[in-house]
Amino acid sequence: MQGNLPPEAQEKIEQLQDLQDSAQQVAAQKQQAESTLTSSQTALDELDDLEGDATMYREVGELLIETEYDEAKDDLEDKVSSLEVRVETLQKQEDRVREQFEDLQSELQEMLSGGGGPGAGGPGGPGGMGPGPSAGG
Repeated sequence: MQGNLPPEAQEKIEQLQDLQDSAQQVAAQKQQAESTLTSSQTALDELDDLEGDATMYREVGELLIETEYDEAKDDLEDKVSSLEVRVETLQKQEDRVREQFEDLQSELQEMLSGGGGPGAGGPGGPGGMGPGPSAGG
């Protein structure tokens, strides 16, 4: 089917496919960041319920290392803050990619409906209003 399309349309279709791939990657990254953020917020909430002198451990690779309450809380607060910024950034990126996709999709639809008939090479005219180009009158 793409063989019948003008090169400009084929190029836009490839761009749409690239944008779709980008959108999927951004969505996956955002989902991962949101999951980590939820987990970190839950840990921070649990930390608030503990007393300051509770024995605390942090995970370092495969090990659990004893740590101070204040240090653990500061680290978690920093992590939550950084993840919130990451999720917000990914949301903006996702919105931008979606907007680019919709714009490109509209351009492609215009191109195909306005200039897609046989012999129609100019920028989109009224398009779709008859059996084809008529020669004179």
